[in-house]
Amino acid sequence: MAKDFELMENSNPSANPTFHEISSLSRRTLLKGGLGATVTSFFAPIGLSAIGGCASMGGTSGGGAKLGFASVPMNNLDAVTVPSGYRAQVLYRWGDAVGVAGKMPSYKPDASNTAAEQELQAGMHHDGIHYFPLDGDRRGLLAMNHEYTDDGLLHVGGMQNWSAAKVAKSQAAHGVSIIEIAQKGDGQWEVVRPSQYARRITSNTPMFLSGPAAGHSMMKTKDDMTGRIALGTVNNCAHGVTPWGTYLTCEENFNGYFNGPETPDLRQARWGIRKGGAGYRWHEFDERFDLTKVPNEYNRFGWVVEIDPMDPDSMPVKRTALGRAAHEGACVVQTKDKRAVVYMGEDARFEYIYKFVSRDAVKPGGAKANKDLLDHGTLYVAKFNADGKGEWIELTHGKNGLTAANGFADHAEIVISTRQASDRVGATKMDRPEWITNDKDGWIYCTLTNNSNRGVGNNPGVDAANPRANNTMGHIIRWRDSGDFDGRTFEWNHFVMAGIPNLARAEAKGNAKGDDFGSPDGLWADGRGVLWIQTDISTSVLGKDDYASIPNNAMLAADITTGEIRRFLVGPRGCEITGCIATPDMKSMFVNIQHPGETASERNDPNNPTAISSWPDNARPRSATLVITKIDGGIIGT
Repeated sequence: MAKDFELMENSNPSANPTFHEISSLSRRTLLKGGLGATVTSFFAPIGLSAIGGCASMGGTSGGGAKLGFASVPMNNLDAVTVPSGYRAQVLYRWGDAVGVAGKMPSYKPDASNTAAEQELQAGMHHDGIHYFPLDGDRRGLLAMNHEYTDDGLLHVGGMQNWSAAKVAKSQAAHGVSIIEIAQKGDGQWEVVRPSQYARRITSNTPMFLSGPAAGHSMMKTKDDMTGRIALGTVNNCAHGVTPWGTYLTCEENFNGYFNGPETPDLRQARWGIRKGGAGYRWHEFDERFDLTKVPNEYNRFGWVVEIDPMDPDSMPVKRTALGRAAHEGACVVQTKDKRAVVYMGEDARFEYIYKFVSRDAVKPGGAKANKDLLDHGTLYVAKFNADGKGEWIELTHGKNGLTAANGFADHAEIVISTRQASDRVGATKMDRPEWITNDKDGWIYCTLTNNSNRGVGNNPGVDAANPRANNTMGHIIRWRDSGDFDGRTFEWNHFVMAGIPNLARAEAKGNAKGDDFGSPDGLWADGRGVLWIQTDISTSVLGKDDYASIPNNAMLAADITTGEIRRFLVGPRGCEITGCIATPDMKSMFVNIQHPGETASERNDPNNPTAISSWPDNARPRSATLVITKIDGGIIGT
């Protein structure tokens, strides 16, 4: 997933040290560079283009019934490109009013909207997204994440003359949007305004803390001596959806928001906390992000947050039983006896893949009937063995060395320090586990975006699950638990190794059957046997600032049965493609375009915001949600 800063990592993580054994960290700040060319801008109507049939469609054996479109070629256009016979509509941009009755401020192209206005508008950098039907396939709610802010775009003058007002606006541009949408008679979609469901959740929205860490001494602050009410959510990346109809938003790289002490303690060091933070500068005007003043505040972030989109008055809940991590997403499935199983990846180099199995079965009656279901259960971390088998190692106090003698006084400390617990039990350190999805045959898929540190210096070398050193292009791994989703062992294999020939520092070739791609990130299996893959190739990963030589990021469709892969969509310059869901009839697909125009610098240049991209309005670039439909009204991808 895209973000300004990734978490810091251990200088020698190969031995899975505990936090009591860490002596130093390699302090790395990866500035996510934009993609695309700095050539003269190209604009089709409303910034969209439809070019089809120009690229090879790859092998078609057995896949024609599922993948019925001509591949879109790679390009560097400042436009969204979809196959012939499709159209893409911009639905919901950063700064658009969310739709709260009587409070619908207009977007100001010069970035002069206030923090109070931003609280009622779409946040920045759309990411995970889900469609909740209200009236089947034609009317529903979209819940979506707003991952982080580019303060060079968000404010007049960018981060110059940094102030409390700018911090407040940045905090208001984080979080989650819930909007109502409907399809009109002409097939176009619109945001319903006003709507009784419209809601923005930000970095200052009150949230319950629940589960084993709630009320623990490590969760208490001077403003919340109960340790049970947190303020806000940040760095919301991918997501999940529960069988009882709630939305799970996942807090990823929260460490970059906090200023640490001159010498971080061992727990802080394992999270890459450092003096000065990683660039957001919130602590300069909001002391709860300064750990020298509020040392426990950072323990209240890094959780999976549950939201009821149908109840705008409900308070979000941080589910601590699922463990604290740089959560990328949360894929929820059910066992045969209806217990919930949540698969989660942690998007950082050499971190882990987890699953949580609920104690109780899902009950009929929706969100209210299952309001505590994710508070009770068992957390596991994955170990991938060289023989194509694997095991889920239980992270429970008193088991597998997770005892007071080894630094874990109780189970609350295990879920607060889930990384350290996983270090202790010897789980497999992965190449940035990102989105996770499941197919109809019980396989679970996870994108491993890249890890150019694999096998470099004192970092861990290759292993069976992560077989490439200097892994700049990533791969997709999959597994199937033995017996049922609560199985303690699993079988695994690589679905595809990514690669694009002739990119600097990149592998010359992956093994995709069909179209090449790199750095898989977003992922969704649609239930028909089609796996939708979204990419996030970063100029910083490739060590390049030459936008003209790097293809724009894309979304591809893979036939799970045959392995055939075709490129379905290419985004505008400097963007990441992330977030994918469709209406139940698969005739309307929602896709997010994140950070168009992002550069390799720390922040977008406020004096030249259109240097890389001016999508979608031929002006200041804005993240946005697309709706993709077939012109003939048919099913997407056929």
